[in-house]
Amino acid sequence: MPSDDRIDPTDARLLLALSESPRATSIALAERTGLSRNTVQARLAKLERDRGLASFERRVDATALGYPLTAFVTVNVTQRRLDQVAADLAAVPEVLQVHGVSGPVDLLVHVVAADAGDLYRIAGRILAIPGVERTSTSLVMRELVDYRITPLLRRLVEEG
Repeated sequence: MPSDDRIDPTDARLLLALSESPRATSIALAERTGLSRNTVQARLAKLERDRGLASFERRVDATALGYPLTAFVTVNVTQRRLDQVAADLAAVPEVLQVHGVSGPVDLLVHVVAADAGDLYRIAGRILAIPGVERTSTSLVMRELVDYRITPLLRRLVEEG
């Protein structure tokens, strides 16, 4: 197994097989990839340990939970309060993800809401966090490309 933290073509092949069959057993993955069961288990354990393989949480459509609106809130913060702002954002259930970004804003916050009134409430809650200086909210009208990683895995397998 490679010593650096990068995923090699064999790991990519294994992850691609896993993404195509998320419930596959180690034996099924071994058969599909041509690797031994022990190699599959060892590589998956290393990927989990080194964070190459993130949470096994299944993606649940927020609409099915009653949150059909998706929005992105850009946030300017007082820099010395950034860690506390992030912790406070993590306490808001409708906040799905927070990215620290470069440029004219500090944070990009992915949120969901039940309706326009709920989005207004969530945006107000974010703005009320100590250290948040300014926000701007953009409503997602339509998702054009869903989150995906398989094209990168396929490229790595092909290049390997």
